[in-house]
Amino acid sequence: MWKEVLSVTFYQAVFTEFLATSIYVFFGLGSVLQWPSALPTILQISITFNLAAATVVQIAWHVSGAHVNPAVTMAFLLGSRISLARAACYMVAQLAGGIAGAATLYGVTPAEVQGSLGINTSLCHPFPQVRSNITSGQAVAVELILTFQLVLCYFASTDRHRNANSPATFIGISVALGHLIGGFVPNGCFKTNKKHIFWVGPMTGAILASLIYNVLLYPDLKSLSQRLAILKGTFKMEAEGMEEAKQNR
Repeated sequence: MWKEVLSVTFYQAVFTEFLATSIYVFFGLGSVLQWPSALPTILQISITFNLAAATVVQIAWHVSGAHVNPAVTMAFLLGSRISLARAACYMVAQLAGGIAGAATLYGVTPAEVQGSLGINTSLCHPFPQVRSNITSGQAVAVELILTFQLVLCYFASTDRHRNANSPATFIGISVALGHLIGGFVPNGCFKTNKKHIFWVGPMTGAILASLIYNVLLYPDLKSLSQRLAILKGTFKMEAEGMEEAKQNR
């Protein structure tokens, strides 16, 4: 584990997650700002998130895998695609990147158009034209379904055995799809007693997507020892050692 954590490529990947998330949040939330001359529409916001997602995936894909989302990272950890140390550092970098992107947007935006910067509250929804009496349970279910399809798309489009092309376009489409539906459903209030909506729903959807893709759709045949090696971050080094030993023999 320590050999992975102390490598330069590890920190390049972690920084890339921070940078990609910052860019994604800056442009995504920027599309929600309440400019008096042109109030945002759901279609405009969905397209912006589509383009932002495709852009950052294209930037970060070869360096970090371009997760840009703790739920995606959780799914890849559960699917034995990344180590525990990498997953933990990715999540911290993503949260820090989201804060940095929002803070930058806040700093360069006039106060009169900032609004809530896209945060869902009881008084200020990013789509004020939408009205709905949705319960917390329904909101969690919506977040679950939206994240479920996004993570499935991540697995399918980043699987190098089945798709050698860049996943940027497909992931961007998946993000836009989620916003086109989710934008019509005011998904709860971002208050102290409601924040679970944005954690329980996405994380549950990510876990279900990982299980369905890796167990039912395309069963992952890794052995227990291989999974443990991936979890510890030693899988690549062990594989290289086995290959070297084979060549020596």
